[in-house]
Amino acid sequence: MKDYKKLLVWQKAHENVLDVYRITKAFPKEEQFGLTSQLRRSIVSVANNIVEGCGKYTEKDFANFLQIALGSCQESEYLIMLSFQLDYLQKTDYERISQQVGEAKAMLISLIKTVRN
Repeated sequence: MKDYKKLLVWQKAHENVLDVYRITKAFPKEEQFGLTSQLRRSIVSVANNIVEGCGKYTEKDFANFLQIALGSCQESEYLIMLSFQLDYLQKTDYERISQQVGEAKAMLISLIKTVRN
């Protein structure tokens, strides 16, 4: 088992969760059970799957959970873009969170390659 708190990719994912929760507080109330909820779930899923993977005993299982986290990262990227295009996000917030999620995605890809080799 790995200590997920020591993984830089988890630290980045956790920062992204906190940031998304902050920015989605300003989303329209009618999106509370729609886009707000979906974006929050997808960004939390990135961090959650890293944590769950760290609790597995084999590198193969760990890599599988990292792959799921990567898929959630991709989903989050789309939902962030959609939020911006619907004018729920300011351009500065959009650019910042998009860059942060992109960084987490690159870190996940690198870690997946390392674990699988």
